[in-house]
Amino acid sequence: MTTLFSNPDLRLVIVGGKGGVGKTTFSSALGISLAETFKTLVVSTDPAHSLSDSFEQPIGDRIAPIDGVKNLFAFELNAERAFREFMNTHDADLRRILDSSTYLDQSDVDMFMQLAMPGMDEVMGLKTVADLVEQNHYDKYIIDTAPTGHALRLLSMPDLLDAWVKVLAQLRWKYRKVVETFSGSYSPDSGDDLLLSLKKTVKRIEALLKDPTRCEFLPITIPTQMALAETERLVNSLWKYGVSVKRLAVNNVLTASGADAVFIEKRREQQTYLKQISAAFPTLEKLQIPMQASEVKGVQKLRAFMATVAPI
Repeated sequence: MTTLFSNPDLRLVIVGGKGGVGKTTFSSALGISLAETFKTLVVSTDPAHSLSDSFEQPIGDRIAPIDGVKNLFAFELNAERAFREFMNTHDADLRRILDSSTYLDQSDVDMFMQLAMPGMDEVMGLKTVADLVEQNHYDKYIIDTAPTGHALRLLSMPDLLDAWVKVLAQLRWKYRKVVETFSGSYSPDSGDDLLLSLKKTVKRIEALLKDPTRCEFLPITIPTQMALAETERLVNSLWKYGVSVKRLAVNNVLTASGADAVFIEKRREQQTYLKQISAAFPTLEKLQIPMQASEVKGVQKLRAFMATVAPI
């Protein structure tokens, strides 16, 4: 499996798909596999974090080494905390923009600063991921996302941040025109610097997500009709966003050697959907993951799980 992602330029692998298809298990196992060659960080952006359960050790929202696996680290991202830290760090600059560029009084500004802005916590979560990649402390970054809808929202976050910046920039532009009218000149301050920095952040995140040499989205699915339909929508949306998809993984596949009489009919049904999956995604490399006999938790079982992954 390591050879699939051996390209040294590939930095970010985003694992996504329908709820319950094994995203966290696959992300964790892939991390163990890549850590044999690369210093690897697995990041969960799912609010219902499961990396701690998968690795059978506490992880939390600070980067932690994985016990028993050299070069592997994990991190459960708290997007709300990332947003609050951003607001606290830039409190003075944001207040300067609002004080100078709006008719809000101090109490209104205070209220605005305490608002829970829809989607902005996820924006700052994605910014945290982009910052981690740019800091270059690891060779490979694996993102374990929440179910499909959340993953797609995550990819649309640069647009939301861009819209937020544009609103603030328009307010600032009006203020600048007033100052220039009465004083003849305008000197940019830290508020302007913040807006410029945020604009650069938008471009940096978009450039990373849409660079096929550095970023790849790996959908994971199971051989059922509902999962197939959702995966088709996911892949089409990813291509619409300009995100690279080169392969997908199909989990819980009943193999001939593992299917006794009880599972023969189920396996026959799965084969139908596997053919549909192959037809639906002719340009993608397909990876098959056999159904496991027991829950996959802990480094030893995750390593064994990854050893069962094979091309269809």
